Amino acid sequence: MIDITLPDGSVKQFEAGSTPMDVAKSISEGLARNVISASYNGSTVETSTPLHKDGSLVLYTWNDDSGKKAFWHSSAHILAQALEELYPGVKLTIGPAIENGFYYDVDFGAETVSEKDLPTIEAKMLEIARGKHEFSIREASKAEALSYYKEQGNEYKVELIEALEDGSITFCDHDTFTDLCRGGHIPNTGIVKAVKLMSIAGAYWRGDENNTQLTRIYGISFPKQKDLTEYLELLEEAKKRDHRKLGKELELFTFSQKVGQGLPLWLPKGAALRERLENFLKKAQKKAGYEMVVTPHIGQKELYVTSGHYAKYGADSFQPIHTPKEDEEFLLKPMNCPHHCEIYKSGPWSYKDLPKRYAEFGTVYRYEQSGELHGLTRVRGFTQDDAHLFCTPDQLDKEFKDVIDLVLYVFGSLGFENFTAQVSLRDPNTPEKYIGNVENWEKAEAAILSAAKDKGLNYVVVEGEAAFYGPKLDFMVKDALGRQWQLGTIQVDYNLPERFELEYKGSDNEMHRPIMIHRAPFGSMERFIAILLEHTGGNFPLWLMPEQVAILSLSEKYEKYAQKVLNLLENDEIRALVDNRNETIGKKIREAEMKKLPYMLIVGEQEEKDGTVSVRKHSHGDLGTMTISEFSELINTEIQKNIVEFNV
Repeated sequence: MIDITLPDGSVKQFEAGSTPMDVAKSISEGLARNVISASYNGSTVETSTPLHKDGSLVLYTWNDDSGKKAFWHSSAHILAQALEELYPGVKLTIGPAIENGFYYDVDFGAETVSEKDLPTIEAKMLEIARGKHEFSIREASKAEALSYYKEQGNEYKVELIEALEDGSITFCDHDTFTDLCRGGHIPNTGIVKAVKLMSIAGAYWRGDENNTQLTRIYGISFPKQKDLTEYLELLEEAKKRDHRKLGKELELFTFSQKVGQGLPLWLPKGAALRERLENFLKKAQKKAGYEMVVTPHIGQKELYVTSGHYAKYGADSFQPIHTPKEDEEFLLKPMNCPHHCEIYKSGPWSYKDLPKRYAEFGTVYRYEQSGELHGLTRVRGFTQDDAHLFCTPDQLDKEFKDVIDLVLYVFGSLGFENFTAQVSLRDPNTPEKYIGNVENWEKAEAAILSAAKDKGLNYVVVEGEAAFYGPKLDFMVKDALGRQWQLGTIQVDYNLPERFELEYKGSDNEMHRPIMIHRAPFGSMERFIAILLEHTGGNFPLWLMPEQVAILSLSEKYEKYAQKVLNLLENDEIRALVDNRNETIGKKIREAEMKKLPYMLIVGEQEEKDGTVSVRKHSHGDLGTMTISEFSELINTEIQKNIVEFNV
């Protein structure tokens, strides 16, 4: 008999050789029908894997991320089988699950496959799926695996196998198909009920442009046709909310090939939007005791060697700038923190002076690959709402919790209500990825876990997602379409103060190292605005809108009255514009709706006579006639509902 521990802590005894599916059936038949994957002692296993020793078992359904991963990985196998049957002689390479679906990279040789072929491939996949073929993992020796693929003439799989250790190689079989695979599958193909192949793209073997270009087929699959229908509807809505599309329509930003890829240009309305976001955060930061600093866009290479950024990111960043002076090199700033360390170091500090809280909207530069650039969400130059706090060990807990409060205030004011926190720790199995000693890492990780627990955050713990210099608390926000984004981060760092030899004099008159907290509630202005655009569909909170009101005159005769209304609104700090064009009022209203202007004020003969305005609200229609002071009160009340004061 073996003891199997379940997630709720209960322990059940089973005969050695029992499978995860046996355990599921012992709990309930309903669970057994829904279980599609499992992990045992932290390793992915099949639902049919015999268990021979005591351990902890987690059963996954479609509702779990790990369940979806197994579902989509299995679907990639079905795609591969369909391709082999439709295009004999193709060479398969790799086919992983991804965040939404799966892909398979294939060398089609002389065959040409295009988007028009995808429906045929989908039909073949569904035909295979209906056969309810069981997925089965078997071990193979390295010699057997090499022989199999050499016989097929598949040099890609041979290359993969040559890098593997003998005794660690497994194949997955289903129906007449077999593939090199580590495992993690659903019980059988019949669980896949709906498939959609989304696109075809080129992809170099192993991501190296010097290698053969393969054909990558992207797809997604579901256990119900209804799920696929809903997903495709969501994609259509996402297209409407694409920040690149909305940014152009709302005249917020643009890009120029002459300026360079991944370097956004902010248009007047976009620049005003950024400024309002900055002022919003600056006001809260000032109340919380932050001091604004400004640092240059470049720094000597040695600065980033000291911080560790050059060793970690130098090869993938913008290359050094060489000056006329021999051996003098500068880098475009990849991070603000080394500069802030030098600001701290500029003066002597006592424990009575701490904490020091330096904040900056600092622009940084990173050379992202051109294929990875995407609108504002992945750029080469971006501005971080960065701050670095230097504190004593006794101050760390309070300072960290205060930063959490600031992040929650930002989210609340901008309508991000659905989020979880992620405590990102180091991976103890890959210590070479991190700097600093284990003792400091343990203290930093304990501090974050304690603060997250005390603040009552809904959080998960993930190993391997820490920054190279310290653990962090990341905020994972769901937008209006249910997509998850990482927004806002707080990090505890014992290592940079060590590297920069930062000090303060303690109450014992001895010199001590401060602890450093890195934080950025927005993350970067570019990415935050992109996500906010897609979350709101361009209908920003009223306080943030570049233009809050459009004054639409029925004809040019009422231009003076429209201008009077504009002046009165501006006196109340309401942002408005006048549309006096010689166009019909219907056209003016339609265009104002398309520009997502929150309010429209229609003025004509009766309004001028009565000193009133006829009010329309975006997407709501007519609100009736009001005096200008009544309308101003309406606007200010709505703004107050959007944004509350930040209480320290």
